[in-house]
Amino acid sequence: MPGDAGTPRREAPPVVALFGATALGKTDIAVALAELLHADIVVADSMQVYRGLPIVTNQPDERQRARARHHLVGFVPPQREFTVAEYAREAHAVIDDLRHDGRTVIVEGGSGLYLRAALGDLEFAAPPDPAVRAALEERWTRDPAAVSDELRRLDPGAFAHLDASNPRRVVRALEAVLVRGRPLPPDGRDRLWRSGERYAHILVALVPDDDREALKARLEARVDGMLAAGAAAEVARAREGGPISRTALQAIGVRELCAVLDGGMDLNEAAARMKARTRALVRRQLTWMRKLPAAAHVPADGRPPEAVAESILALVEASPW
Repeated sequence: MPGDAGTPRREAPPVVALFGATALGKTDIAVALAELLHADIVVADSMQVYRGLPIVTNQPDERQRARARHHLVGFVPPQREFTVAEYAREAHAVIDDLRHDGRTVIVEGGSGLYLRAALGDLEFAAPPDPAVRAALEERWTRDPAAVSDELRRLDPGAFAHLDASNPRRVVRALEAVLVRGRPLPPDGRDRLWRSGERYAHILVALVPDDDREALKARLEARVDGMLAAGAAAEVARAREGGPISRTALQAIGVRELCAVLDGGMDLNEAAARMKARTRALVRRQLTWMRKLPAAAHVPADGRPPEAVAESILALVEASPW
């Protein structure tokens, strides 16, 4: 369990934050870097938290775990809903504990929001209140303009950033401000990478080359490899513990393979949908990468993980911390 992080034994080094798109070999790069830095790896991934789904969520394998200690992988049952706010609490406890012991920490992942949550003190929305939501949904059916106007009045910042014709978005935004009792502060909506983050860190973005066809081929091979490794049987075993949660169903392959197991989809269609979702994920990850300020961009395609790790090590050694 995390110890008292208030009195570190020695000054902790900065956290190394490693972000990259799917299929760039992030895990192997992080492991090679962890060996160079004698570091622990804290995984920032919204799906790798789930237990019993190592193939579908691409969790580090036994070989990788033997080379470097990994945290926050496979610790949540797939039947449980899990939020980024819960992840933030877990990540801060682990990182504080490691830094208290003078350990170097690598935060590695392809989920931008979870990387944010690990490194910063974000203010999260209040927990949902079913009664408030039901009342707002009923009001929307009677007078959607009045609900939108109330959101505009109580939280103009939120109103300006959503589609006012989308009832789900409007209702949830108004629910959040009513439950919280106040809107988020203007800088609370996107506090990523501003000064005063929780941990001093060096941010590294792993960059693919410009050959998008090669990247597409790797992504498709990745899905084919998951299926060949037994992803469908893995999902079937996970369902034996009860219905899979809404959040775990968001993992690419889980919903599709559940449909296969239930007879509603054949495996070829499931594979095609998984590949399309993986390509869409990578597009989002590359968009995130372009938004990362002060990130050192390190080419990752076509290079051995050890070579990429050496490049990152040079950046760490040259940092002012």
